[in-house]
Formats: sequence, C-alpha cells, structure tokens
Amino acid sequence: MTDHVAVVEHNALSESQSAGLRELFDREYRAEYGEWNPDRPYGYSPADVHTVLFRDSIAVAHVGFQRRLIRVGARDVAVAGTGGVLVHPGWRSDGVGRRVMTHAQQAMRDDDRVDFGYLGCREEVASFYERTGWSRVNAVERHVSMVDANETVTSSAGPILVFAAGSGVDADPWPLGDIDLRGTPW
Repeated sequence: MTDHVAVVEHNALSESQSAGLRELFDREYRAEYGEWNPDRPYGYSPADVHTVLFRDSIAVAHVGFQRRLIRVGARDVAVAGTGGVLVHPGWRSDGVGRRVMTHAQQAMRDDDRVDFGYLGCREEVASFYERTGWSRVNAVERHVSMVDANETVTSSAGPILVFAAGSGVDADPWPLGDIDLRGTPW
C-alpha cells in the first residue's frame, strides 16, 4: 500500500478526493447524522483546508481547518478552526491520526494568515490532541448555534485546545479572556 498526504484548499478538491472524503465521513456518521455535506458538515463550519491521508486511493484520515478571526478578551486572534478530525476505523491506533495531524499543523505554520490552531473536543479524545502539541485553554466560549443561527451558545464545559502556529520570539502567547468564535464551531 502506498500512503500519501494531500493538503488541499476546499475549492481545489478533485472529484476523487471529495468522493474519498464523502466515503470516510459517511462510513462514520451517515446512519446517525445523514450524508456528509462538505459545505455544511453536520452543522459545523466547513473547512477551508483539508489534510487527507490516502492509502492508495482510499481516504483513511482527515483534519480540516477554517481560517477565521475570533475575539479573545479584548483581542482579535487569527485561528485555524480545526474540525472533521477522523480516522478510518480499520486504521485507528496505527499512528495515522498523528501523521495527518502533523501535516495539518505544518499547513497552519506555513499559513501567514494563522496564528493559532483552535478546537473544541470531547474529554475522552483530548489526550490525543495534547500528545500532538495542542494545549488546553480554560475560558468561556460563545458561538452561533448550529441549530438556530439567531441563537448564541455559551459554554465552559468542554475542553478547548490551541496550537501555536506562529514561531520564534515574536510569536504571541494565547491571550486571556472569554472567547467569541464569531460563527459556528468546527
């Protein structure tokens, strides 16, 4: 089997790449949430960038991110809102998730429009992100409801993790304060 990683802007996905992602996501979520819609995946914000690990022509892992300016305390922060992190059930516990995440993080570092990766997750998967260089942030988060765009959801319950995409002495630390995602989560 031949592995290759593709880092692709959403609007540049080929038909075969899009079909591979659809198969990966539908295998995991279709029975409970319906078909995958790349422009509104299960109510979450869509990715601008897809990092996909293929084994031959099969998409076996994905990390997506969307560039967005969010508000943290009194500052605007340019983030790569990260979501759609998924590994094919047949390739879990094989280092595939770490590999695709490493490539996604490098894409964030290479993008001068991104200062931090940002994600929310369930507690039971937070340790994966921490092992791949993400750090927890304790803050209240506000975002637009995925059900009703006229509603705002406020939460401090789930883990929030950030990844410093900037480097060197000029890189700013994550600011303190409440977080406004200015949109739906990823």
